[in-house]
Amino acid sequence: MRWDNLSAPPDEGDPDRAAPATPPLPLALPGAITRTFDTPGFAGMTFYEVRAKSIINRVPGESRVPFQWTINPYRGCSHACVYCVAGDTPILMADGRTKQLRDLEIGDRIYGTQRRGTGRRYVVTTVLAKWSTVKPAHRVTLDDGTTLVASGDHRFLSDQGWRYLAVTAAASRRRQLVNGDRLIGTGRFGERPKHCSDYRRGYLCAVLRETGRIGPADADPTAGLRLAPAHREALDRTEAFLAEAGITVSRRARDLDVSTPVLELSEPGDPDAVPELTDWPERPSDAWRLGLLAGAFDATGTCSSDALRIVSSDDEILRHTTAALEHFGFTLVREDHNLPDRPRQLRLTGGLRERLRFVHVTGPATSHRHLIEGTPVPRLTAAGVTAIEPLGMDLPLWDITTGTGDFIANGVVSHNCFARNTHTYLDLDAGADFDRKVIVKVNAGELVRRELAAPRWRGAHVAMGTNVDCYQRAEGRYRLMPQIIAALRDFANPFSILTKGTLILRDLPLLRQAAEVTRVGLSYSVGFVDEELWRRVEPGTPSPRRRLDAVRALTEAGFDVGVLMAPILPGLSDGDEAIHATVSAIAAAGASSVTPLALHLRPGAREWYAHWLGREYPHLVPRYRELYRAGAYAPQAYQRELTARVRIAARRHGLHGAEAGDNRGLSASPPTAPAEQLTLL
Repeated sequence: MRWDNLSAPPDEGDPDRAAPATPPLPLALPGAITRTFDTPGFAGMTFYEVRAKSIINRVPGESRVPFQWTINPYRGCSHACVYCVAGDTPILMADGRTKQLRDLEIGDRIYGTQRRGTGRRYVVTTVLAKWSTVKPAHRVTLDDGTTLVASGDHRFLSDQGWRYLAVTAAASRRRQLVNGDRLIGTGRFGERPKHCSDYRRGYLCAVLRETGRIGPADADPTAGLRLAPAHREALDRTEAFLAEAGITVSRRARDLDVSTPVLELSEPGDPDAVPELTDWPERPSDAWRLGLLAGAFDATGTCSSDALRIVSSDDEILRHTTAALEHFGFTLVREDHNLPDRPRQLRLTGGLRERLRFVHVTGPATSHRHLIEGTPVPRLTAAGVTAIEPLGMDLPLWDITTGTGDFIANGVVSHNCFARNTHTYLDLDAGADFDRKVIVKVNAGELVRRELAAPRWRGAHVAMGTNVDCYQRAEGRYRLMPQIIAALRDFANPFSILTKGTLILRDLPLLRQAAEVTRVGLSYSVGFVDEELWRRVEPGTPSPRRRLDAVRALTEAGFDVGVLMAPILPGLSDGDEAIHATVSAIAAAGASSVTPLALHLRPGAREWYAHWLGREYPHLVPRYRELYRAGAYAPQAYQRELTARVRIAARRHGLHGAEAGDNRGLSASPPTAPAEQLTLL
């Protein structure tokens, strides 16, 4: 929603409850009251009190969730769940490499597109802004294996123009993305290689064979390792890889030209030590082959917007390089030009998609700033949409603004569009402020009452907690939910609440009164009960035990409470003991149902999650590499086993699905979602 519905002049409220704050007022909210509070729970937070014009909002009609309307008294939230931080989508940088969306910085140079004549071409553009938001999420699957998760108002470039993921009644003129549409872009990005021992040896084998040899400092001055000035990045990598192999080198200027450095052995050593690195293995591993290709390219390769070539006069290098390229499915042409004693060239075929794949999967050290610049954006090779799935839940999503208005997200041209709707329209730094600057619709209660009384309102189910948690810490001070629940009660209007907050217990008397006259649905999110794990991944939420205490209290009050058990983290919360403990605690709390969701890591998310995992739980890194080696999702067999184990544990503890009930209890369990925890665009 845009923020023109928040322009009604505010009331001053109770001046004793807070002192006016000093942060500047967002330009989009000229009449808002800005407050800060001295209590530790609100340290660093700013609240903008507004009088909204409307409060009951429609959700996309094609969504799987069992409701069409939501009430969100707040915009912005203090919850900070590590596993939901968005930005794990790989973005194509100007140097041909990729970077996760969350890691982009304002000023970074990336690729976008620009219309020229009747078509588009890839051009380098600048990141102008970056922010995050929370919105209903959708997943798009393409026939090349690409998966993208975005909000319904995100746009992708298809062969028929820009298409929205979801179209609401209020925006019926928008053209919606459907199965069969073909999305324009470079094609799915490849996964970067790991610099393991075999990769390093393959890399050094190619570089040392192509660029010369390393001799002691007092030997022939031409015996150093020579690289072209443009390949200084390759020189740095070679020096580092040699050090890993136990060979210490130093640099000197070549013929007093500091722009052309040479590597030399720091001290004379065993003459057989270096040649060992250039031996051809009898059975090369995939990692060695990738290192060989990266080293060959860094030593003698060239790449432009129309061709990628590896040049060599060494028949052995050409033979092994050709074999490695063919092993990974690349096609190539050998260009000898029929000239004796001239270097031969291996030219990659397959166009831009294959050139990018080579750069991404082999990971050469040299950058490629002209890899695709100026290249036409192809239409004939566009990937087809095979599935579009509303996830039935709100998730944190990130976006950026660029000079061209678009960017390349995991190989698909994406338009800048979402998240400004919630914070950047307010002149806020939404990327940093979403969890620190909260919009409070102080007249939410009276608005609900007015809109429920309108002749056009037909008493539809209303869901709360679908955007941000309506029982976040700010609710303890502003007390908007009692007014909202009272209005829904007085109009006997069915509603549901999904929360992680325990403050809901404050409103238990009102909830019971409402349940006397209408259907009241209550759901909690509890992924695990390990307190230490909770502190690491959900630091801004009530502890799992406190949430389960709330489930117990609500159950004892006569409500059927469903629990979403998500995400289940491999090696951290998926063990028999952890599942048993979590399901046992959920059952003991009296929950009516449990829905398990497994962790999912999209391409690009691997690096982000691996960084966190390596810092917090380094012993689990090998297991994750194995479990997610085939893609973003854990294997179907793992997911089925996980779901079965949770179900077995649920049956063991007498926990079954919710039964349809009457108006006096909850009949809806947590929103149905795929059995996986999804990442974001």
